[in-house]
Parts: sequence; C-alpha cells; structure tokens
Amino acid sequence: MVSGNKYWKLKYNLREAQVQNDLGVLTFGGAFSNHLAATAAATAAMGLRSVGIVRGEEWAQKENQSPTLQFCKQKGMSLRYLSRSNYRQKETTAFLQHYQKTYPGYRLLPEGGTNPLALQGCAEVLDENDHPFDTICTPVGTGGTLAGLAMGGHTNQQFVGFSVLKNEGLNTQIKKLNPNTNWTLNTDYPLGGYAKTPPELIEFINDFKKKFTIPLDPIYTGKMLFGIFDLINKGLWRWGNNVLVVHTGGLQGIAGVNQRLAQKGATLLD
Repeated sequence: MVSGNKYWKLKYNLREAQVQNDLGVLTFGGAFSNHLAATAAATAAMGLRSVGIVRGEEWAQKENQSPTLQFCKQKGMSLRYLSRSNYRQKETTAFLQHYQKTYPGYRLLPEGGTNPLALQGCAEVLDENDHPFDTICTPVGTGGTLAGLAMGGHTNQQFVGFSVLKNEGLNTQIKKLNPNTNWTLNTDYPLGGYAKTPPELIEFINDFKKKFTIPLDPIYTGKMLFGIFDLINKGLWRWGNNVLVVHTGGLQGIAGVNQRLAQKGATLLD
C-alpha cells in the first residue's frame, strides 16, 4: 500500500515506466526512507522490479535494525549499500551513468522522488472541494510536494512549507521547481535536523494523537504541526484563518524511530 504524498509523486513516474516498458525503477534513500518503502510497494504491485541505493554501507550488516529495509526486501526490492561519501555523489553525471550501465532498462528516480512527473502528480492532490481554504500547509523535505501543490492550487490560496531539515539552499531549490510567488518556506522547525526527534516533539505528537486520534510521523507531519501550533500559541501566525494541513503519510517510519528511542530509554511514540 502506498499512501501520502509518495503516491502522488510516484503516480506518473510509474505510469511512464509501464508505457516505456522499463524493466524497473532504481532510486535512492536512507535506511528509514518513506520513498524507498513506497517505491518498493508500488513497483511490486505493478509488476516492476526495483533497486534501492541505501545511504550508509554499515546497513548491509544490520538490515534487521531497520523495519523499512526489511519491508523493502519483502516487497522484492534489491538493496545496494553505499558509503556516505559515495552517496553524496548520487546526482553527478558519472554516478548516474554508472548505474544506467549497471541496470539497463531501469528508470532512475532521485532521492525523495522529486522530478517533473512527481510535480504533475502532486498538483492533483487538491480539488474543487479544497478551494475554500486560503492557506495550505505541507512539510518539506526535497520540496517537490510544496512545489507541486502550489502549481495545482486555486488562485486565492497561499502555500506554506515547513522544512524538516537544515538546508540553506532549499528555498532556491524549490524556486527552480516552481518560480511562482504563491508559496513560502518556513525554516524555523527542523527541531535539531533531519530525522532528529527531540523529547518535546515526541510529547507533542503523543498529545496530538490523544486529542484528535490522528497519528503523526515524527520526521515530517509531526514537525509541521508542531510549528503551526507553536506559531499560533505565540500569536505569530500570519498566513490566513482557513487552513488546510496536508498529512504526507510517513507512518511506516514510526517503528524505526521507536526502535531507536527504545535503545536510548526514551519515551516512545504511541
């Protein structure tokens, strides 16, 4: 099952893979990547092969410590592990040419899945029922979901992205995807950086679930809502009164986060 924004990012990419008779898909991600999990599930359902290039060669020896990697293997994804230094070269021409030669007939998708076809899918998330909302909020990793949503939004809407990682160049990256002026990027709530889960975030997510019976993942949607509530409580919210929050999924990552929290003796996500 593929849920959240990953469905929309993969929708047209995998359709194109079928149209072009690609053998499969090769893509990239960390050991707890929502993108890898979604790609593995979607390609398996569509009868395509998949290869995942995983950041961190040490994970080859500890796959059992990542529920995400175990899930990917169960779905038939072939995993390859790279050192972090080599992984950082994944967008270079030489790197991509190497994998195109190694896996001929495979469609290469970037980490996070953001490309023009992904934006096309994300632009379809909203429909006419969402026109009354003046503000649409989404968490931001690579920026594809924010850029796509803003492309497909109604003329009266503003889009606010909450960055979940420390990336000084992220705003520029998103402008390249969508140069429109109907979106802004909030960078105040990475809460320690990508994949970091401080105690105040865990407390917020558990409290949110108790109050609203809605589970949040701690990497993306949890950080966004933490930021929204914090801004409202401080009287700093300025983006509109009729707000729609996009839950981008990512719940598969909770098991891995809890595994790491348990090793530290910290409070777990409910």
